[in-house]
Amino acid sequence: MKKRIDDKIKEVRNYLKQLMSIKPDSLDKYVADFKTKAACERYFERIVESVFDLAVLIIKEKELPLPNENNESFEILKKENVINSNLARKLKEMRGMRNIIAHQYGNIDDELVYTAINEELNEDIKKFIKLIDELFKNGNKNRGLK
Repeated sequence: MKKRIDDKIKEVRNYLKQLMSIKPDSLDKYVADFKTKAACERYFERIVESVFDLAVLIIKEKELPLPNENNESFEILKKENVINSNLARKLKEMRGMRNIIAHQYGNIDDELVYTAINEELNEDIKKFIKLIDELFKNGNKNRGLK
């Protein structure tokens, strides 16, 4: 299981790196370039999907009850003190935004997506990965991992 978690972390880091390399440096440039905007949205989707997959892998590794709903995985990790309530909320919000982008529920707010990519996504995802890394560095006994 640890290899799958490591592989998923590498995947998330790779997607983040690729997104950061193509994102425009202004909202005007983001809105004006439909190809770059579409690519950024797709990377946003991939990152959030991979983070969700990573959360489920951690839940399975800790032998916790599997979530019934998508965002429940972040609540489970919060209850187990893997992440704090603020990060759980942010990850759930990202999941919601990912669903809007992926399923085109109404109009996509370009400014909201651009702001999330530039100001929140990178920092919050790196924080989540760091907590997962610490979970394994601290040893399996400290957090109930096998």
